[in-house]
Amino acid sequence: MSAQDLTRRTVLRAGAGVAAAAGSAGLLSGCALGDDEPESKSDKYEGTKSDKNPLGVKEDAPLEVVIFNGGFGEDYAKAHEAMYKETYPKAEVKHSAVVEINKTLQPRFVDGTPPDFINDSGAGQIPLGDLVAQNQLADLTPLLDAPSLDVPGKKVRDTLLPGAIASGTFGEGVYALNYAYSVYGIWYSRKLFTDKGWAYPKTWDEHIALCKTIKAAGIAPWTYAGKHPRYFSWAVLSTAIKLGGNSVALAIDNLEPNAWTSDAMKTAADAWYQVVKDKYILEGSPGLDHKQSQAEWCKYKAAFIPNGSWLESEQKDVTPAGFNMSVAPTASLGAGDKLPFEAIRGTAGEPFIVPAKAKNERGGLELMRHMLSMKGAKDFTTKVSSLTIVAGSADGVSLPPGLSSVVDALKASGTNGFNWVYPVYYRKLERNLVDAACGDFFSGRTTPDEFLKACQKGADEIAADSSFKKYKRTA
Repeated sequence: MSAQDLTRRTVLRAGAGVAAAAGSAGLLSGCALGDDEPESKSDKYEGTKSDKNPLGVKEDAPLEVVIFNGGFGEDYAKAHEAMYKETYPKAEVKHSAVVEINKTLQPRFVDGTPPDFINDSGAGQIPLGDLVAQNQLADLTPLLDAPSLDVPGKKVRDTLLPGAIASGTFGEGVYALNYAYSVYGIWYSRKLFTDKGWAYPKTWDEHIALCKTIKAAGIAPWTYAGKHPRYFSWAVLSTAIKLGGNSVALAIDNLEPNAWTSDAMKTAADAWYQVVKDKYILEGSPGLDHKQSQAEWCKYKAAFIPNGSWLESEQKDVTPAGFNMSVAPTASLGAGDKLPFEAIRGTAGEPFIVPAKAKNERGGLELMRHMLSMKGAKDFTTKVSSLTIVAGSADGVSLPPGLSSVVDALKASGTNGFNWVYPVYYRKLERNLVDAACGDFFSGRTTPDEFLKACQKGADEIAADSSFKKYKRTA
């Protein structure tokens, strides 16, 4: 199945028009990122602009690339770099793949010697809002206004899905390229369900009934990343938003009082508490990290796991043959839900940046142009089992089971897709405060009321903290 089925109204609908931003500069351990003034123009590599070189790349200038070595690995980046080398054979490309982006690169931002191109991702990501606030990132507008590498007659910006640019916009500038399109939902093995004669549940009553059947078969209905329990918050929020509508997400994103303790959130938390109290979660899950919980799921120890569409790529080395993983929306609570069962969360993610003080800023932008070519995007989808923001780039690509299910889910979701962005606005709120509340809730240490009050307390702390720049989301 091709990605052409994803209508332009569907993809990135929830993220369109939202200026992505993170928390305060205080998140960088109180350490400033160096001089606010970008490097002088004379210190940078410059070439001659032409039809074939619209960004004026110096053809023999070295290019340094640092990639987050996570679920997507690094092979896709090496392929993009090889494309760059074909265009600029005299250029030396230095490639590094690291896990802790912040620890590795923060000192280089401080001393003014950052690499030319960075995949700023993972748990050790440098918050983008901090980098933008200190003028550390190059504006990507010249890239977006450059001609596409392989789509004749179109600028780069005209080849992208709606909302792709907005998701990296801070104020008047575009400072991050969110390249991958991720879907968040409930994952299960089609093989397991077919072998057992189970059907994926569309209603909450069907879900609970199936959990009883699964447990009776000697399999845990659920597992999750207990060391990163916020993964399970995605299921709770999705359930609440489908019940109460997009206003639930807007209230949380805008740090409104009592947003986390709304009627929709209470109903959703109460529903999920049944999964906890009836012991439908794999024993020991609170002690597992994401890889360990996913491995148990791949061993058929559990039927369901909440996750994003990077899961298939992340598990490719341990997924059994024929496992046939698939994603589906959360079950509907009832007929009163404002969004249909098919509604699912999707958004652009996986940020790539070019530092303002990069020696080869033009080369960094040009590498992005190669990534955003049809060839580069197709190669990414093939290698890592993820969609990109390049419109139609998965057309004709043979998709693995999980990614095929992602395309199907987005098509079924249609214009009902939703998203929330509070983790982008205020990273600390999700990664620390909500994460801790989820840890207590899903391990059975707190009640639904205590869980939501803890989340609201965290949101109220951020709202009252003047060191966090506040953002208003309207749609």
